Amino acid sequence: MNDGITFTQVTCLESMTNIIASASCTVPISTLVAAPFNLQWGSTIYATISAVNIYGTSVISTSGSGAVIVTVPDAPMNLANNVALTTGSMITITWAQGLSNGGAAVIDFIISYKLTVGGTYTVLASAIT
Repeated sequence: MNDGITFTQVTCLESMTNIIASASCTVPISTLVAAPFNLQWGSTIYATISAVNIYGTSVISTSGSGAVIVTVPDAPMNLANNVALTTGSMITITWAQGLSNGGAAVIDFIISYKLTVGGTYTVLASAIT
């Protein structure tokens, strides 16, 4: 990371007793892909942490596992048959979007099906907005 950069949108949470027992910080991707960082989508990011008190600064921690600036959305979740809307002539399925949109709005869904266990999936519908 660049020294001297202040993240104004970083959200940090900690649980404190006499010392911080656990903490986390969230850095908006928009901060990392903008100046002065200008990271590309798909970049891997590693972080280190130092603790500071009135006596000084600790040694730098070992590097944390690499986070990736995601470029594709997470898979949709909670796919289910909506029994209340399913009839003898129509099946209604519902789903929720994944937790991450990959940095851009989801513009399409593709529904595929298969008839047997171990069979291959065939596209049933696409361009579902």
